[in-house]
Parts: sequence; structure tokens; C-alpha cells
Amino acid sequence: MLPGLSGWQVFDAFRRRVEVPIIMLTARAEEADRVAGLEMGADDYVSKPFSMRELIARVRAVLRRSARSDEEELQCLNAGRITVDLGRHEVMIDGADVDLTPKEFDLLAYLMQNVDRVRTREEIIDRVWDEEEFLDRRTVDVHVRWLRQKIEADPGNPRHLITVRGVGYKFVE
Repeated sequence: MLPGLSGWQVFDAFRRRVEVPIIMLTARAEEADRVAGLEMGADDYVSKPFSMRELIARVRAVLRRSARSDEEELQCLNAGRITVDLGRHEVMIDGADVDLTPKEFDLLAYLMQNVDRVRTREEIIDRVWDEEEFLDRRTVDVHVRWLRQKIEADPGNPRHLITVRGVGYKFVE
């Protein structure tokens, strides 16, 4: 029993802020409590007493399920008119295929996976290019320009691939 807030309130507040697997570990062992916890969105419900082996097995099971659903979710990235299918290595705008080079595809996918978060040129180089390749920071600028020409309705006034002066780039839905 928690001081101040109930476990239900803590769970509800946490679930509204982040989407991660949650196992409720509680002294409440009644069927109504277990059902309520699972219906609220808990991925598993373990009541005391429990063995460490059982808890570890349940954590592993929840993580396996979570990883599978994350993989399925990450196969397609959608932002308004733009769809990136990571499994098929395809980009579509309003359902029409867009022909991108492998680096343009990787750059777009990386920025879309980090939507609304500014990424520095160095971060982009680390994630999109091989370590062996020698690149300067302008390489990213050139690839962003080429990508804008292919996915932006008005490349001179981009809506999605935004430059954050002195920092880097971000993708905006």
C-alpha cells in the first residue's frame, strides 16, 4: 500500500505519460483486483507472495510480447501524406511511390522515427552513414536538400524536413 496515492492512481498517471510494458506487483490478490488491473492496461498482474523465478519468467514473457508488437508497429511510419514501409524499403506520398536512394531512404526513416526531435548533423551521420565513410557535415545538408526535392510539395518552403539553424534537422508531421 502506497502512501498518499493508490497504486491505481500511480498506474493511471504513468500509463498516460508513457507507453511501456507494465507488470503490476501488488498485495491485492482478489480476482476483482487482478481483472481491474488487466482491464486498466497492465500487461501482467502478479500478487504477493511470488517467487523470483516466476517474476523473471513473467518479465521475459512481457518483453517478448512487447518486442513483437514494437517490430510490427515499426514496419510502417506514417506522417500525413507520407508513408515509409521499412520492411519493403518503400516510400509513398498520397499512395504514389517515391524513388529514393538508399541513403535518402535511411535519412528519411531516421528522422521520421524521431519525429519532432531535433537531430544534429553528427547524430545523423552516426546513424545513417557507415563508420568507415569520411563525411563532413555538409553531406547531411546536401542529402536533406535532395530529399526535400522528392517529398516536399514546395522544397523552398518545407513542411516536413525542417532546418533548425545551428543545430540540425527535424521531421515534423
